[in-house]
Amino acid sequence: MLALRLTRAARPAVQLRRLLVAAASAGTGFLLLSSLGHALNHPEAATASALRLAWCAVPLAATVYLALAVARTDPGTRPRPGLSAVGLGPARLMAVSALTTALSCTLGSLLALLVFLHLRGDLTGMPFDGAAADVLAADRSLPLPATLTLLALLPATATTAVALALRPRDPVPPPRTGRGFGRFGAYGSSPRKETFGTAGRFRGRAAGSRAPATADSRTAGGRTAGATGVDADASAPGAGAGPESPAPAPDTEVQPPVGLPWGVALVTAGLAVQAYAGRSTPAPSLAVLLGWLLTATGLVLATPGLTHLCGRLLQSTRPGALRLLAGRVLMAEAARIGRPLGVVCAVASAGYAMTALYDGAGPAPAFGPLSALGALVVAGSTLATLLTAAVEARQCRADTVAALLRLGAPAAMLRGAAVLRAAALLALFGPLTLGIAALSALPLS
Repeated sequence: MLALRLTRAARPAVQLRRLLVAAASAGTGFLLLSSLGHALNHPEAATASALRLAWCAVPLAATVYLALAVARTDPGTRPRPGLSAVGLGPARLMAVSALTTALSCTLGSLLALLVFLHLRGDLTGMPFDGAAADVLAADRSLPLPATLTLLALLPATATTAVALALRPRDPVPPPRTGRGFGRFGAYGSSPRKETFGTAGRFRGRAAGSRAPATADSRTAGGRTAGATGVDADASAPGAGAGPESPAPAPDTEVQPPVGLPWGVALVTAGLAVQAYAGRSTPAPSLAVLLGWLLTATGLVLATPGLTHLCGRLLQSTRPGALRLLAGRVLMAEAARIGRPLGVVCAVASAGYAMTALYDGAGPAPAFGPLSALGALVVAGSTLATLLTAAVEARQCRADTVAALLRLGAPAAMLRGAAVLRAAALLALFGPLTLGIAALSALPLS
């Protein structure tokens, strides 16, 4: 009931994102049921039916990724102060997010079943003069276990993904390091502790050492405090020189993502697999699918690092306030924006390659309504995921934007920084996508 109330009380933008998840679920469910209809109508072509079912993994993954992005940006299930007191802790909010995702995906699956039964003529007669009868196996009865299994595949996968991604995690405590004391109690990084009496006397004797310095204790490298009045450890790193010695400044440098080398390696492997598949005519569909999956995975892993690099390049060569702000935002949001951007680049390169394949002089497979539906589901889900990730990034930096506005930063500068970020990403990933698409389409065409 709580999930239903939160779903009903959400804002129109949140409801629109949930409807997008339901629409993508409906398209994916219809594709799964269509593969079942092909298997029923062509029992002798088991390999072709299995291949159709394997190709459904692409829209399934795109829909699950969209459902996960929508669940992350749901304001109704975001942890807020005071909710734990009424029984809405992180675990309960995670369960509510998973249940909301399950409701959206189940609604889409039921819609796909209704459309599938209508096109088969099981509800109100055969529409379109029976044009879809051969594809959907209208003259055969649907097996109930297989139908329910295919319809429950997407809601179960999306709910599990949301539950695993939003599960409450215990914060990892920072490693405990020994706190050193410099002169007059100032903090330092030296592991050697000294008493306040030692600091007050300005002598280099360790705590507990009361013996006066002798001539034998003086060395050529450094003299004792009794001879010079200066501590031998005063020049050690972290040793303070007085009350004004500040603590070491924290490291605020944004660490770059670590998946760039692996992403480049997977993209190279995917292009190599596609080149190997292009040696035979026609190209094996499974090899083409494997190559595209490797390329897409490599792009997803590499784009956060490339986004971080793009932000760093924006700040090079004496940047102003505009370039500095745009670059720092890109570096901070490299992981959040980079992965959906990599998926969009992978889908765009695959679409370009398919266009080159169908426009080529050689024979091309038939591009029917089911292929168009699959392309629409994948492209729409990836674009919606990228826009949802942009909304999530905007929500995460809302406090920073409010602080900048309070400090007197003009709103035009913030809008200009957003336009500059978009232009920089387009300038980097546009040619990259076209290059990968051309290399993918070259062996196939």
